[in-house]
Amino acid sequence: MERIPILQMGEFLLVTIQVDMHDRLAITLQEDLTNRIVKTGVKGVLIEISSLEIVDSFIGRILNNIATMSRILDAETVVVGMQPAVAITLVELGLSLTGVRTALSVEKGMNLLQKSLDFSVSAEALAVEKLSPRPRRRE
Repeated sequence: MERIPILQMGEFLLVTIQVDMHDRLAITLQEDLTNRIVKTGVKGVLIEISSLEIVDSFIGRILNNIATMSRILDAETVVVGMQPAVAITLVELGLSLTGVRTALSVEKGMNLLQKSLDFSVSAEALAVEKLSPRPRRRE
């Protein structure tokens, strides 16, 4: 069975789609990605799609599903390298890809994920600080 490679880079998974996506391959990618997120506990997924020249409504929904499932599993998703024709097609199909963050390049996408991770760590530290009991002052 054909599969798209999923690479781990620290706290992130990197997927580079270099082949034409057909429905079965898209479903397999969705399953493989969610399994890897759970297995590795990563905080971000970057999907590079610059080689995709055509995206139909099914592939658009799968990208949206991947982002939604990743978010439920505590990982952010950024799609990078979208061709203008793909963006136009998605809009014409009425697919807004709600919740899918995008960037023009892998570098910009990685920066978005890193900022998201840094913000998440800062927010978590603040929440822990607020919940921690404070020492009482002696009078």
